[in-house]
Parts: sequence; structure tokens; C-alpha cells
Amino acid sequence: MCGRYVRFTPLRQLLPQFGVRPERIDDKLPGGYNIAPGQNILVVREDTEQGRTYGLLRWGLIPSWAKDPAIGHRMINARAEGVADKPAFRAAFRSRRCLVPADGFYEWAKKGNQRQPYYFQRRDRGSLAFAGLWERWHGNGGVVESCTIITTSANATLRSIHERMPVILAPEDYDLWLAPTQPPALLEQLLRPAPDDLLEAYPVSSQVNRPTSQGPGLIAPEEAPPELPF
Repeated sequence: MCGRYVRFTPLRQLLPQFGVRPERIDDKLPGGYNIAPGQNILVVREDTEQGRTYGLLRWGLIPSWAKDPAIGHRMINARAEGVADKPAFRAAFRSRRCLVPADGFYEWAKKGNQRQPYYFQRRDRGSLAFAGLWERWHGNGGVVESCTIITTSANATLRSIHERMPVILAPEDYDLWLAPTQPPALLEQLLRPAPDDLLEAYPVSSQVNRPTSQGPGLIAPEEAPPELPF
């Protein structure tokens, strides 16, 4: 799964990589070193009139047909396998896809009662783009726009830590993913593990286990306990 991630690159440096025009960028939207489900997160999407845009959406997709928005707590991730057909995600997969920019993400290795967090980032320290879906839900309290991050099977870098990883799209696939109408079969081809040589990982402090923890110290390397794999 993908349950925590990091985004610290300033928006004026980050968003042009995703096709957002510089004059449209307001650098005041906050990032974080421990972004968690339920928070409003940065996404990039395509608007038929305005072109490439960005904004904040609640992390935890609420299907348009849901009676209770609390269902979003269980929809932070969408498994790539069958996402095109599952009732909660199929409408968004057809026409409401987005990119979730990130600098890295966390995953936990488990052994018995121990959980050791690891931080994953690009080897070249570049930005990442997770494949996402978004929805618009109408309720008594107004309109809520929410999103989910698609996951797939882990590549060799993650496999000893966790069986799943976020779908990380290559820059040359951004336009295809965001295009309003594309054949589902073509889009499903993008939902694959990242190349084995894209990412590197190292253990970090267990302080990241608390969603309230923040700061660059969370991604500082920490020596791994010898009994945990990597």
C-alpha cells in the first residue's frame, strides 16, 4: 500500500515538471515530510478548458454514489488489478485521473511485533508522480473532492519490505494518463511496478509512525536493526 509520503520541493520548481504553466503557480500550498490519509494533498489534473491545473484534494476517495463520506477512510489506495471495473473506481478511472507529485514515500518492514520504517526516493533525487484517481462527492455539507493513489505489486527494491508499491508514472506517460479519454486497456498498461533501478531505500526513525511528526529529520538515515531485512 501507500499510506505515507513526502513532498518538500517548492511548487515553482516542482509543478512545471508536470506541465503546469509557471504563471499559474502559487507557492503557498504546504507540503510535508509525513503526509497522511485524510489530509488534503496536492494533485495535478487536466481541465478541458484551463489545461493542466493543480489543487488540494482529500486523500481517501469518496465515490459519487456513497451515502457516507467516511467510506473514504478505506479508499486511500486502489489496487491496479481490476481498478477499471471496480464500482468504487471505474468511473474515475475512465475520466478523472490525476498525478500525485511526491519526493518520496515510506513503507514498513514487519517482523513479529516490530515495524521498521524505510524511506524510498529516486536514486537521482528527482520528483515522483503517483498515479491517482479523483472524485467529486455531493453531500449535505457541500461538495468534497477526494482522491486515491493506485498501487501495484512491489518491484525488487521494495519486495523485501512490502508486497505493494505506488504506481510511479514515467514523465513520458503523464500526458497519456491525464488525457480525458483513453482506452482503458491502454491506461492499464501503465499500472506496473517501477523499474528496479529507479528507487533507493534506507531505514528511518520510528518517529514517522506518528502522523503528527514532521520535519526533514524524518527522512534522515538511521541504522537498521540487524534482524530486519534489506
